[in-house]
Amino acid sequence: MNWIILNRFKILVKGKKSKLGLKGIQEEHKAFLQNLLSNDVANLPDKKFNYNLMLDAKGSPILDFFVYNDENTYILDTDQEPSQIIEKLNKLKLSLQVFFEALDSKHIYIFGQDSEKFLTDLGFPIPENFSFVKLDGLYVAKNPLRLGISGYDIFGNIDNILEKLDKTLEISPEDYEDLRVKNCIPKIGKELKENILPLETNIWKYAISLNKGCYVGQEAVARVYYRGKPPRVMAKFQFDKEVNEGDKITLEGKPIGTITSLTKDKKEGIGFILRAKVEEGKNFDGIILVKTCEELNV
Repeated sequence: MNWIILNRFKILVKGKKSKLGLKGIQEEHKAFLQNLLSNDVANLPDKKFNYNLMLDAKGSPILDFFVYNDENTYILDTDQEPSQIIEKLNKLKLSLQVFFEALDSKHIYIFGQDSEKFLTDLGFPIPENFSFVKLDGLYVAKNPLRLGISGYDIFGNIDNILEKLDKTLEISPEDYEDLRVKNCIPKIGKELKENILPLETNIWKYAISLNKGCYVGQEAVARVYYRGKPPRVMAKFQFDKEVNEGDKITLEGKPIGTITSLTKDKKEGIGFILRAKVEEGKNFDGIILVKTCEELNV
């Protein structure tokens, strides 16, 4: 079993019931999140969580959150400073009775062989994918979207947990990033950013609800979805030359894609390429297309 302390922050979202209701949703905080984020928060069951994007009007991701439903209050899990997020959310809520609170919470992620044994030895039941359990102020969530493998988020007051972890099994942020890249997991600010639509990545099925009502960026996403597959696709590459993030992939002198993330040894990476130019194993001037990243193994 390996583990890492993640630099994640938690924001509690709660609110009051509305006499009128918004689109049939009585709780104002639930309606606020439903109209702001890309996934279905309103129908998220208790002790479940889902992955959400906050989009701009063009459908490009600007923030991402894991949203936990804890007895009809919600916890947002983000890598952004809570004060900045709360300031932004307060401006967006307008007159809605929605309240935000930054939680004092630390976060570790465990994965690999014996992860379940570690949890059961501590007295935790093992949650299913996209579910969580609470025990003594700790949350344990089974989250396959961190690295595209079976793994568990543990957050809250984790000091006692840290004492029980084998320090020799802790991995570095660089090793964690390598696993993310090798497993084709898109990241906000890298593969999920301005001028990229979520539909161009493999995480969109876990981030986008096509059945809920309107939210910012919904029209742009729906327009591309109902026209068919987007022209670009996320892909994994290997390199036999020096490559940096942001470098273009070219064919006959014309740009056909971009590298967005690299492993620390710069021998592998992920990025985007025009779907019409996809040919597994093809060498684009030292950038070799290994495979497209259209499905997540979760």
